[in-house]
Amino acid sequence: MVVAASTLRAAPPVIEYGYPDQSIFVAAINAKGQPESPMNHLAEALMTRAGLPWRAAAYPTPRLFRNLQDGSTQFSILVRSTSLESCCLFSRQPVYRTELNVYYLGDKPPIRSKEDLVGKNVITIRGYSYAGLLKFIADPANHIANEAAATHKAGFDMLAARRADYLIDYASAAGDILAENPVANLKSNAIDRLEIFLVLTKAYPDAARLMERLEAIAGTLNVGEILQGKRAGK
Repeated sequence: MVVAASTLRAAPPVIEYGYPDQSIFVAAINAKGQPESPMNHLAEALMTRAGLPWRAAAYPTPRLFRNLQDGSTQFSILVRSTSLESCCLFSRQPVYRTELNVYYLGDKPPIRSKEDLVGKNVITIRGYSYAGLLKFIADPANHIANEAAATHKAGFDMLAARRADYLIDYASAAGDILAENPVANLKSNAIDRLEIFLVLTKAYPDAARLMERLEAIAGTLNVGEILQGKRAGK
């Protein structure tokens, strides 16, 4: 049987979903030894419903950005960045939001803005830039003493041991840590909000149409349920 060429359709190219190896969640380690955050399961839901072949790979953030810029990684779920605007499409609406909080024990004055950190001693989680806040913290003119914690849990352990007065962490990670390891007399204030978008390289064939399709699928998903379910091990 001869099939007309017009009826044949080439299989879509495999999409690589690249994600930062430093997650805003508490990340598990997968069988490949890579960190895997709940956001990976959102990517899985999107690609499965779109019927697209895909694979996932973790990268340090600078390399992930370079891959998106040169098209070797085609898709991610990230904070909107001006360095990617020329090479990538972003979803019109964020698919997830979280808060950047300052945590402290009850006898300390609250921190409501970055300026309130001046002259204080803080704990940060190694590997985060906190959307530019780390640069402010590291500026000698601000006289901020910074203790770097290796993990989210280590940060809360250090705070509980009063190694510093304040801990800066994302609510998306802190919620998991505190659910299993509550800290007595803990308080927090939000000093920033983080919005996460779908990101697709313009180098992918018919990228604008695919982004519209992924946005439409995302609109049908209960993203919070997907992320919370996977975080709870469901």
